[in-house]
Amino acid sequence: MRYLPLLILLCAMLPVQAATDLDALLDQVQASQQESAKINKEREQRFLRNKSEQKELLEQARAELRPIQNRVASLRKQFTDNELEIKEHRELLAKRAGDLNQLTALVRQVAGDFRAVADNSLISAQFPQRLEFLDDVAETNELPDIATLEKLWFTMQQEMTENGKVVQFQANVMAVDGTTSDRDIVRVGPFTAVHEGTYLKYLPLSLQYQALLRQPEGDAEDDAEDLQEAAGEQGEDVYPIAIDPTRGSIFELLQNKPGLWDRIQQGSWVGYLIIFLGACGLLLAVVQLAHLQRVSTRVSRQMQNIASPSTDNPLGRVLAVFKPGAVVDVESLELQLDEAILKETPQLERGQSLLKLLAAVAPLMGLLGTVVGMIVTFQAITVFGTSDPKLMAGGISQALVTTVLGLVVAIPLLFAHSVVASRSRSLVQILDEQAAGLIARSLEQRRNG
Repeated sequence: MRYLPLLILLCAMLPVQAATDLDALLDQVQASQQESAKINKEREQRFLRNKSEQKELLEQARAELRPIQNRVASLRKQFTDNELEIKEHRELLAKRAGDLNQLTALVRQVAGDFRAVADNSLISAQFPQRLEFLDDVAETNELPDIATLEKLWFTMQQEMTENGKVVQFQANVMAVDGTTSDRDIVRVGPFTAVHEGTYLKYLPLSLQYQALLRQPEGDAEDDAEDLQEAAGEQGEDVYPIAIDPTRGSIFELLQNKPGLWDRIQQGSWVGYLIIFLGACGLLLAVVQLAHLQRVSTRVSRQMQNIASPSTDNPLGRVLAVFKPGAVVDVESLELQLDEAILKETPQLERGQSLLKLLAAVAPLMGLLGTVVGMIVTFQAITVFGTSDPKLMAGGISQALVTTVLGLVVAIPLLFAHSVVASRSRSLVQILDEQAAGLIARSLEQRRNG
């Protein structure tokens, strides 16, 4: 405010420079001062008036603040009281909800445990929607309502009831070649599922069945067909069926059980050679037994007609050496008969030495396979250690299988050799007996002559 007249004076000097009359300049300065004094007075009056208004507003605001402060204090007290009350109610709720929390945890545990059972159960393929329900109950943190508890009880009761039923229903079946289709399934409790004489295993991840790669042996497949044919009929007939009390574990192991051809393959080249030798020996024994049987038949026919020897059998050829009525020295006749018998003996004893040799070689070949298998086993141990028994199983299997094959081949060959030798000995004995009779007849003729 102090510099306002000076500012007005400086502003007025601009037109004053153009003025030439000093009186006019003086009048202008005076007028400017009067105007400035008027403006200043108006501003002072306005300031005083505003100051009074501000004071009134301040008093009014203070008057309005007091009830608000009282209300804030009241609300603050009420808030504190509410917090204490809420704390008391929470403690009371926690005390009263203790049993309900235990019930919630128990329901979740039961649902989780039963979910693990239902996941591997054959019944789940018939009722797949129950798995989703069990997942929801096992994962929820909320208190289960009455409907949920009743449904959980019903699901568990359903599992127990279905365990004692033989039912037929449609389910998705995966064939051995990988194709899938809906088929009629017969389920025997939670143990066995069959389709058209084929035993099935359950795949929990896809909720479908798959045909076993290796079916149970014996009459199991026929029993499965009979059961499926009778499943749609009303009756109380009893049908035998193969069941897996482990709910799939035994059937799963059945697929890994090696068959006869698998066992033979485990013997490797030594096993193949043993089987080849055994087949050759058995073929030789069969051929020789057939030959001896044919010779025995002809010899029996010849014995019924001793007077007319025939050359189609050994006995006839031996009898043909003796000429009735001819005067022959006994020693010469004996030598001739011995020669004839010796000539017939090799044909009767043909193949016996080879049979004996094969029967002795087969166990030795099995021992060779055992040694080779143990070498393979120790090589696997040297390279991979003993951490995985499966790495040693191949060598051990070869060692044991070749031993078994050697014994299996040797035992029948020994019996075959014994039978062939016995039959040939009986025929040679007949030839010896008849030769002795011829010698006695010759001595009798010589004595009478």
